[in-house]
Amino acid sequence: MILLILPIGIWAQNDSIKTPKNEINFGINFMTHGEFCGGGLPKGAEENKSRFLLGRMRIIADYKRQGLQVHAVTQNLAVWGMKGNQAFNLYEGWAKISSKNGFFAQVGRVALSYDDERIIGTNDFATAALSHDLMRVGYEGHGHQAHAIFCYNQNESNIYNSTYYDDGAQYYKTMQALWYHYDFPKFPMGVSLLFMNVGMQAGNNDPMAWDYKTNPARTEHQQMFGGYINYHPKHLTLEASYYRQTGKLVDISKNSTKIRAWMASMKATITPTDRYGLVLGYDHLSGDDFIPVPYGGNIGLIRHDVIKGFSPLYGSRTKFYGILDFFYTSAYINGFTPGLQNAFIGAFGNPVNKLSCSLTYHYMATATALTKLNRTLGHSIEIGLDYRFSKDITLSVGYTQMFGTETMSRLKQDETNKNAQWGWFSLVISPTVFSTKW
Repeated sequence: MILLILPIGIWAQNDSIKTPKNEINFGINFMTHGEFCGGGLPKGAEENKSRFLLGRMRIIADYKRQGLQVHAVTQNLAVWGMKGNQAFNLYEGWAKISSKNGFFAQVGRVALSYDDERIIGTNDFATAALSHDLMRVGYEGHGHQAHAIFCYNQNESNIYNSTYYDDGAQYYKTMQALWYHYDFPKFPMGVSLLFMNVGMQAGNNDPMAWDYKTNPARTEHQQMFGGYINYHPKHLTLEASYYRQTGKLVDISKNSTKIRAWMASMKATITPTDRYGLVLGYDHLSGDDFIPVPYGGNIGLIRHDVIKGFSPLYGSRTKFYGILDFFYTSAYINGFTPGLQNAFIGAFGNPVNKLSCSLTYHYMATATALTKLNRTLGHSIEIGLDYRFSKDITLSVGYTQMFGTETMSRLKQDETNKNAQWGWFSLVISPTVFSTKW
């Protein structure tokens, strides 16, 4: 509470010194997205689900004056031909109070983006994207940025347990995060540190359930901590990150297991000219040593006590592990997480004005050794094109071909994973309709 009152008091003092200028911006973000895929669908999926067109409309309103900003974004999603809406919600809605001293306080629904978005990002390519209900306080100035985030989620109504939470904008009960970033003066490098504590609901809140007493409703917590470094001299950008996960992981059956996982990444982007560049890197996400057994166990199988498979939590996944997002949107057999090794190399450029293109190759393998199976999951090739018709109209087109292995098909229990393809396009039109200052 003190952290919240402090920036409010500082802002109030500054506000009395100078009459603030007011600014209002009103805009529309319209996206038409279409895609098709062959193979790689979850087991039992209908073929017609692999081809569709989707429209997303966002209405954006923003008000600013000295020391105050209010921002609201409504969002509507609908598949072409669908009766009604797939989703209509408030994507963002927040107020931010700030001071000249660099302190600020923010409250509401916020789309968070930190560092390279590996752990906390908007994941905007997923069309619905991510946002969080929170209070955020912090300081930004003189190369330092320090943020503290506090989230608490509650269902509208519950019959048996008023604190139990199992559905909503984000699938957690509580979340706290501390983020610190420092940009070195006169040296092209920035360093970030992140700590998160995420509380997930576990157990059974139905008093009529058979395991209500032995597996009661509760909140289990897991922790994520690590750092990110960005070194960017002329014509070169080097990035590296390392994170660890501890605490307890709650699975789909609402049961919890200890988690001890980690990940590390390295990436180099080389831009010898303003028009062309190369990128290469490697990601390693830890994995389980063997297939986990569902709660209660199966005959002849042993349930292990520790999960070693790393979870990217709320990051923008298509940005890192292949745009097909093949490894974290559809589960392996019994929820098995063998981890992931992702080695990639690519080229990008602007051959003509307004046109950007990229070509990337990914080598995918499990992080852990498998019995009687090779670690190699497959190879993927990604092609991307972006054409900017004007400052507010962009067309993006992409195609991915995945060449899976026997390991991939065995772990996914689907032969179609050996040769999966995916093509997509997105037309984004985002004009500023009205803007004024007084």
